[in-house]
Amino acid sequence: MNVSLPIEAIAVILIFTGTVFAFLSAIGLIRLPDVYTRSHAASKSATLGVLCVLFGTLLYFWITEGVFSVRLLLGIFFVFLTAPVAAHVICRAAYRSNVELAEESVQDDLKKVMREK
Repeated sequence: MNVSLPIEAIAVILIFTGTVFAFLSAIGLIRLPDVYTRSHAASKSATLGVLCVLFGTLLYFWITEGVFSVRLLLGIFFVFLTAPVAAHVICRAAYRSNVELAEESVQDDLKKVMREK
């Protein structure tokens, strides 16, 4: 049995999992009610989806072709670093601009903190 066959299967599973997370992120962007929950869907699941796809691609090319791509590694690093920070900054700017929360929101934890400033 070839050693790369199980690794290829793992790479395929990672890429498929990343695709599913990206699809769920797209559904979250369409279905969720306000900017805060949409930002959460976009940052968390899309980041995980992109990371799984990039890691699966890195693993596939490393095992089958013998090529370790520094570009893919940097892509993983920068997506992991920038996407959650960007989502946080967008939500913070929306909150400071008085964008309303959805009606379904139960509590606003920042309301009393922001009043004190």
